[in-house]
Amino acid sequence: MVRVRYSFSSRRTGHLENIRKQKKKYPALAREVVNASDIVLQVLDARFIEETRNKEIEEYIKKRKKKIIFVLNKSDLLSKKDKEKLTELFPYVFISAKTRKGSKDLRKRIRIESKKILKPVADTGKISIGVVGYPNTGKSSLINMLIGKHKAGTGADAGFTKGLQKLNLSENLQLLDSPGIIPEKEYSNIKSEKISKHTKVGGRSYSQVKNPDMVIADIMKTHKGLLEKNYKIKAKGNSEILLEELGKSKGFLKKGGIVDEDKTARFILKDWQTGKIKI
Repeated sequence: MVRVRYSFSSRRTGHLENIRKQKKKYPALAREVVNASDIVLQVLDARFIEETRNKEIEEYIKKRKKKIIFVLNKSDLLSKKDKEKLTELFPYVFISAKTRKGSKDLRKRIRIESKKILKPVADTGKISIGVVGYPNTGKSSLINMLIGKHKAGTGADAGFTKGLQKLNLSENLQLLDSPGIIPEKEYSNIKSEKISKHTKVGGRSYSQVKNPDMVIADIMKTHKGLLEKNYKIKAKGNSEILLEELGKSKGFLKKGGIVDEDKTARFILKDWQTGKIKI
């Protein structure tokens, strides 16, 4: 994979342009992965399981009679108590691609599901395992964890993986990676509640989203007191106060000493998306 260095502004513009060009192709690529797979790993953010489920692709997997494993990544950001009450999905595995925890459990589950397949359908004679999920849920990091090498490119911005990748997991298993995909009916550049949702779960990067201050306000509504506690600021649930005080303390100022709310909001979203703020 060729990597090109960009400045922050050009990189942001490039990612936005790429998403505009590619968003119609991504669902088709996901279906291509499902069609070519015997087992599909749907990678979910363990903190936001329902929000990162792609029920459109789940229905397609079911329709095509493929096996599915729900992989709950970023579990290192959850407490044991949270894990116990999280999901009724099955089969599922908690992992942390960052700390490599859960790797053995996932491999064991893959072996169990593989034994249920009587004959590999791929021309290679291997059992194919597709990997799908929202942008930034950690699909590429998961693949790197499984194969033990940096074969799948990873990036902080949503939409980093550009196309279908085929990687060998073992002599009999092949991994198929795909770009991060937001369900077609949910993709919107207009509806603020959908933009906020996708940004909160990492589907839109902190560097890409418009009006990041609105996302901060939404996070403060759904996770009362969390941001104030993390940054040690008494904002009484008011996002404007939080941005003002944090911007001053970080020196995020424009001419005239005015707080740069956009920069401050993106700073918070970066902490949020990279796991520095634990729920």
